[in-house]
Amino acid sequence: MTSHDVVARVRRELPRGTRVGHAGTLDPFATGLLLVLVGRLTRAQRFLLALPKTYRAVARLGWTSDTGDRDGRLEQTGRLPARLELPLGDIEQRPPAYSAVKVSGERAYARARRGEAVEPEPRRVTVHRAELLWHEPERAAFEIECSTGTYVRSLIGGLGDAYCEELQRTAIGPFRLEDADPARLLAPNEALGFLPEQALDDEQALAVGHGRRVRGEAGGPLRETHAGPLRETDAGPLRLTHRGRLLALAEARAGELQPVVVFAPR
Repeated sequence: MTSHDVVARVRRELPRGTRVGHAGTLDPFATGLLLVLVGRLTRAQRFLLALPKTYRAVARLGWTSDTGDRDGRLEQTGRLPARLELPLGDIEQRPPAYSAVKVSGERAYARARRGEAVEPEPRRVTVHRAELLWHEPERAAFEIECSTGTYVRSLIGGLGDAYCEELQRTAIGPFRLEDADPARLLAPNEALGFLPEQALDDEQALAVGHGRRVRGEAGGPLRETHAGPLRETDAGPLRLTHRGRLLALAEARAGELQPVVVFAPR
């Protein structure tokens, strides 16, 4: 079941015309957590996409795959990696040829399936943590916490002759797999609770409801609620609330708060 399949299924279960999206594609062979956005929350997609991801991956050692996973053309080489260490920190990573990134306006995997040589542009990603969980002669399991846009398949392939046999996403920022419930909908203020908050007075709330800027310090102190690797600061996006209700997401600009996503007028 692909991420697109999940979105399509949810859309069929909701009233006609309801907007549905997701916050981070899972590879078809992968399992785990997917954030599905419904209605107004689709407008906050980029803030959820920016959250760090945590994965558990099983590498098959002494084998290669042309796609980097079990769905590709597999070949046993018998050459086991000398070291089972994944890179940490900021790295330059080239997305796999079999990936959804676009090359000259077309998905890389479409070109690769036609037999074309594909080399997507490298991108800077961050690996916050990579822990070896267990190791057998031909398999090893890792827990990896990384920035959005990181290809775990490529990290595993960097070991040498190895490919990603199993991949499960266990967390997206503060959202955990064990808390996942397809029947549960989070209200916008709860879903975006990892962002700092600034409460507004009545006059500010009226202005923000119409998309106008307000002064950053007038509505009370900011409150940090997310302690993950991508912890936001006063300069980053934050929630603007009025009497406990989320009105907008804003960014600091020249000492003022500019609403960038307005959910509803006051």
